[in-house]
Amino acid sequence: MTFEKDFKEALSFLPDKEKDKLILRLLKKDKILAKRLYFEMVSSTSLEDKRSQMEESIKERTKLFGKEFYSVGYLNMDIRFLSGDITEHVKITKDKFGEVSLNLLLLKEVLKHNNSHIIKATPLKFKKIGVALIARAYKILVLINKLEQDYLLELEENLEELGRLIGENPPLLKMAIFCGLDVNWFIRVEIPENISDIYKHVRAEGYLSAKNY
Repeated sequence: MTFEKDFKEALSFLPDKEKDKLILRLLKKDKILAKRLYFEMVSSTSLEDKRSQMEESIKERTKLFGKEFYSVGYLNMDIRFLSGDITEHVKITKDKFGEVSLNLLLLKEVLKHNNSHIIKATPLKFKKIGVALIARAYKILVLINKLEQDYLLELEENLEELGRLIGENPPLLKMAIFCGLDVNWFIRVEIPENISDIYKHVRAEGYLSAKNY
């Protein structure tokens, strides 16, 4: 939404007390904005500390997904909920590196603790979660290509492990190949410069749709 110049000027002439009331009313309706302003203006917690807290949460919760596994359908929902928490963290902290590292950690930890469950799933039940996992893998690669190359050193270990975990999951590896996702991009940390174009093409062709399996 854009605001006209006259409206902006009118707001600037409002008394300070009136501005404060309006801001507080708006913040009550926008919890993400409220949390972001609190983080930037009041909180003594650093960005690195917030990211570390998210990392621990991801490790604990994905491990729990494996211990209390019920079905791949519920696992897929759990992943979406945890992914939502990462999105909220990024919106609050503007943590661009965390957007990549945390999503990478999520995918790696999910497969680490749930590969055996996913492998045992029937083809019909595997379709949705398989497509979702491959799509997430693609998005991670796209996000990495937007970062400065120096960050790759911090991501190498998890990238290599993710590549191995996909390779150890036959149905997921088969789907990755079908979708043009090369696990060697992860294992060798060699991401194509045109990964965004590859991802767009794969989506446009409908490969990342469970209906095509």
